[in-house]
Amino acid sequence: MTINDITTYEVADRFTRYVQIDTQSDPYATSFPSTEKQKDLSRILVQELLDLGISDAHLDEFGYVYATIPSNTDKQIPVICFCSHVDTSPDSSGTQVKPLIHTNYQGTDLVLPDDPSVVIRFADHPDLANQIGNDVITASGKTLLGADDKAGVAEIMDAARLLMQNPEIKHGTIKILFTPDEEIGRGVNHVDIAKLGADFGYTMDGERAGTIEDETFSANGLTITIQGVSVHPGFAKGKMQSAVKIATDIIAALPNDRLSPETTRGKEGFVHPNRISGTVEEATIEFIIRDHNTALLDSHQKEVEDIVKSVIANYPKATYQIDVQEQYRNMKEVLDQHPQIMEIGIEAIRRAGMEPERRSIRGGTDGSRLSFMGLPCPNVFAGGHAFHGKQEWVSRQDMEQAVKTILHIVALWEERA
Repeated sequence: MTINDITTYEVADRFTRYVQIDTQSDPYATSFPSTEKQKDLSRILVQELLDLGISDAHLDEFGYVYATIPSNTDKQIPVICFCSHVDTSPDSSGTQVKPLIHTNYQGTDLVLPDDPSVVIRFADHPDLANQIGNDVITASGKTLLGADDKAGVAEIMDAARLLMQNPEIKHGTIKILFTPDEEIGRGVNHVDIAKLGADFGYTMDGERAGTIEDETFSANGLTITIQGVSVHPGFAKGKMQSAVKIATDIIAALPNDRLSPETTRGKEGFVHPNRISGTVEEATIEFIIRDHNTALLDSHQKEVEDIVKSVIANYPKATYQIDVQEQYRNMKEVLDQHPQIMEIGIEAIRRAGMEPERRSIRGGTDGSRLSFMGLPCPNVFAGGHAFHGKQEWVSRQDMEQAVKTILHIVALWEERA
């Protein structure tokens, strides 16, 4: 039997089970993982891996799942890791997700029953045109779905099942890694790279079927802390300098026709204030700074600081502090040194029956940081769309294509060894 002859996929069944387990991460928690409930799914994954005969599967104290599928060939092959994250975004509720399967989709608008105001419109989701006749999975209208990235988790799990059950698919040693807290930028904070023991990796966390991504944003976080002057408002004339008002003046002074998420696309970078809080006495603004060209981060940050200086000049008794935190870097800087990783990924997609599409990501993945930790790691499609919101969807057929792509990746590494 060849890989393309396989018809017994279980990926959709796994996916619809996994999304019903609430694994939402919390950006304001100080623990790791940020929420204990992420481990609820991870424990299930470990048991399912053990049931498949993968004897070293385990969950560590930080919420990572590690597992090894042993080599079944005498060839010397690099150890390949497949990685996905179990957490879902804090941007929309992940509690009591009710997955709905819209079988034999025919291009209609999908009205979600638990909140009919949530409509997945055919006209607003161009990729639905590729789903005619497929089985589209959505949530019910009150939550996100969790395709980001439980689709990737389910695909890796089903690929593991098929590899264990079909020894005629020759492959080297395969490592499995499931991470927590990817959605809040902490997904690989405690990964033990030496313990993982992989040479190269693939995250299964992309979007449209057939895509593979080898370029991400480089990313920094920037926090501005403003110290104002607090005075009783009844006696404040000429004395009060409100940190809250200063913060809003800074936000208002940002460019509104460029350098923002809503005015950029492709490889254009941006400066995005994503949280503001405070009082008259002290206020903070949190930014994310993004660009595919790492060198441009400094110029974006300088532009923000110039705006802050200009605004604060109008408040001579107020002061400010700017702190910058490195978040992740463009993985292309590493992946270009190992072209065979992408070559095999692209050929695997082609052998699975799709036209490969090499893309850049306007964001980041666990693979961004893993690449700089010594595990070069592009991002392969998982099939989900409209991430982080109630209109999120994925199709059964695209997830099956992702499973098939994983199988071809491991077979190609063996074939070319």
